[in-house]
Amino acid sequence: MQSHHVNLNGKPFHYRAWGPPDAPILLMLHGFPEYSGAWAELAERLSDRFRCIAPDQRGYGQSWAPAEVRDYATGKLVGDMVALIDHLGGGPVTVLGHDWGASVAYVLAIRHPDKVERLIIVNGVHPAPFQREMARGGAQSEASQYILWLRRDGSEDRLAEDDFAKLMDLFSARMDLSWMTPAKLAEYKAEWARPGRMRGMVNWYRASPLQVAPPGQPITDLPALPRDQLTLRQPHLLIWGTGDTALLTDCLDGLRDYAPDLTIRQIDGADHWICHQKPDAVAAIIRDWLA
Repeated sequence: MQSHHVNLNGKPFHYRAWGPPDAPILLMLHGFPEYSGAWAELAERLSDRFRCIAPDQRGYGQSWAPAEVRDYATGKLVGDMVALIDHLGGGPVTVLGHDWGASVAYVLAIRHPDKVERLIIVNGVHPAPFQREMARGGAQSEASQYILWLRRDGSEDRLAEDDFAKLMDLFSARMDLSWMTPAKLAEYKAEWARPGRMRGMVNWYRASPLQVAPPGQPITDLPALPRDQLTLRQPHLLIWGTGDTALLTDCLDGLRDYAPDLTIRQIDGADHWICHQKPDAVAAIIRDWLA
């Protein structure tokens, strides 16, 4: 693994790289509350074929972490990755996203099809079906109530209290965290403790326009989500751990309407943290699909 520090659009960013410099690029986008190092297990299993590039996204790890919520608008997060792809040679590249990284990956593929050759999502959701389910007032709305808590003023301070006890509660959230060894946990906490990072991480939630309905109280006046503006044309692989309690399988209903060239592979016995729990299975599915 190599560590790289670069300027993107005039701001400092950090990324990790595995694999030969001349291999095809696999751009790996993490979510909350992870960082570039979270991809290590998967990158080590794919780096014989790919140049695996895992950035600390804006607000995370060793990358730029502005304090203002407006600096985390989706267009700006996507712009960071466009600049990184340009730095790496201009693309197109294969993009792999998880959690919030999936949201960036979807918009990157839709708005910048010249930069994205293929899209792989692992337990992440397309914004349109996700918004539909969060607005219904049903199971996904209930599962997403934590988002409203994170958007409150000062939530980043609560997350950091007592050696990140509340953040660890969110991280586990009725899911299997047995993969989190003491050494890995120490690495995560070192990244979370960098000045301003906890606020930057939470600002992703504050800046998002997605609306969360109270349980049993559907939101009926959502802004239009035009399908033609949210459809991706690239080959798309979705890998899904069926035990996810944060993102529910209802969010997959209708996904093919936005991704005509879609392949779905489900893995039982895995949840939201599938890349840590089943790295061999995830890597095998990726290899098979790309072959």
